[in-house]
Amino acid sequence: ARKEKPERGVVVAVGEGRRTERGEVIPLRVNVGDTVMFSKYGFDEVKIDEEEYYIVSESNILAIIK
Repeated sequence: ARKEKPERGVVVAVGEGRRTERGEVIPLRVNVGDTVMFSKYGFDEVKIDEEEYYIVSESNILAIIK
């Protein structure tokens, strides 16, 4: 089987983090401006003012490229 290549992009916005069952916030490890690689099928695509964006969960981010 042929392997699909992951997607690559630059983070333009982040949320506050993931909430635990107790309501505690676990901060994200990615920051605005980071270049990341993410799973090819692990995102939702949205279009805002003719610009396409991907919404990606941190769990689908494979690498932060420094």
